[in-house]
Amino acid sequence: MKVITVPCLSDNYAYVLVDEKAGEVSVVDPVEPDKVIPVVEGTKLKLKTILTTHHHADHAGGNQGMLKAFPGLTVYGGDGSRIPGLTNQLEDGAKFQLGSLSVQAMQTPGHTTSSICYYIQDADQRVAFTGDTLFVGGCGRLFEGSPQDMYTSLNEKLAALPKDTSVYAGHEYTRANLRFALSVEPDNQALKEKARRCASVDCTMPSSIGEELATNPFMRVDQPDLQKATGATDPVQVLAAIRRMKDNF
Repeated sequence: MKVITVPCLSDNYAYVLVDEKAGEVSVVDPVEPDKVIPVVEGTKLKLKTILTTHHHADHAGGNQGMLKAFPGLTVYGGDGSRIPGLTNQLEDGAKFQLGSLSVQAMQTPGHTTSSICYYIQDADQRVAFTGDTLFVGGCGRLFEGSPQDMYTSLNEKLAALPKDTSVYAGHEYTRANLRFALSVEPDNQALKEKARRCASVDCTMPSSIGEELATNPFMRVDQPDLQKATGATDPVQVLAAIRRMKDNF
């Protein structure tokens, strides 16, 4: 399994997922077909699938363009009424194959009510495409879901994945996220090191579940420093407070 990152719009990422064993590729959130299609064609493999993380136009807005260029694609997602071209609606925990790759759909509400993260395994290689649910060093704004929703998505579902799972998020927000994270947990040495490493690179993908557990304040809501910074002890209340602080940072 190989993941090719395709920068789109001002700060979005689409991804081309290459399954060399099966001789096919899939695309994740191909919002700008004109940028994604040359990458697909460069693999010289057959495109069969679109994986959509959520319905927002900066993620699902390229589906129809991809379908026009590649008729008959299978389009996965979590919201049949709001994702263009959807053919396969996914429920939480749904499992399916993309060629030789094993996929598990994780329903992760918070940013939207129907967001899906894709956990994909190829032997001992593991990746997660997290859309706007989990960012490197942050999480998505709560446009439709509640703090409880996002807590469950981040700290019960995604946090339970193997720590070496590579994380590919929907936007390049990392440096701003880490600046905020340092403002609420300034003594976190792992966070300081991550911020140093990310300061000098254009693309900070992938992270890993283990790194996010060590550095991402939204996945560290049980830590005393974050409880002190928010004046709360209940983990869901801590997450809600950190999200409000980040919104105004």
